[in-house]
Amino acid sequence: MKSSPDSALPDGTGAASISRLIRVRGRVQGVYYRASAQVRARELGVRGYARNLPDGSVELLAHGTLESVTLFTQWLWSGSPASRVTAVEAVPHELGAGQPPVDFTTG
Repeated sequence: MKSSPDSALPDGTGAASISRLIRVRGRVQGVYYRASAQVRARELGVRGYARNLPDGSVELLAHGTLESVTLFTQWLWSGSPASRVTAVEAVPHELGAGQPPVDFTTG
């Protein structure tokens, strides 16, 4: 069963959760951006992934509570000390059938 992009999904703790697909542009590759995002995501309880795209941007999937995903998305503007973020674009994302992510990974 699919949910609408902004509908709440159970996350196993009873709290409602959401998903966002995020694209970050700027100087975000080769500057420890994905690893820094992974650390921050885990601190906030956000699950998903961060991966480099061929155009030099980073794509992230953020899944968690509205509060944790919002805080994580705001943090993406800071990123790692060597990064220079010029844009953060987040859109609601519909998870396919199956389980939500169980961790935050980089790849």
